[in-house]
Amino acid sequence: MSETSRRKLLAATGAGVAAGTVGLTMGPARASQARPTASSARESVVAYVPDHKSPTLSLMVGEREVVVHDRDLVTRILNAAGGE
Repeated sequence: MSETSRRKLLAATGAGVAAGTVGLTMGPARASQARPTASSARESVVAYVPDHKSPTLSLMVGEREVVVHDRDLVTRILNAAGGE
């Protein structure tokens, strides 16, 4: 891969991550704001959506995996991630 292509890829990836982060944090206002609880994760969390048609996503929290079935959450993550 040429140096120019790498720069374009990194720039596009960085812009996509920034847009996704803004979309998740600046999403539509809700009647009640979500607040952390005593049992909230206190380490890095990665969300993995293996099938965009399924309501299932996996959350990798530290060294464990938590499977969640939430169509609305999957849709919001996919919307924030965007696409072409």
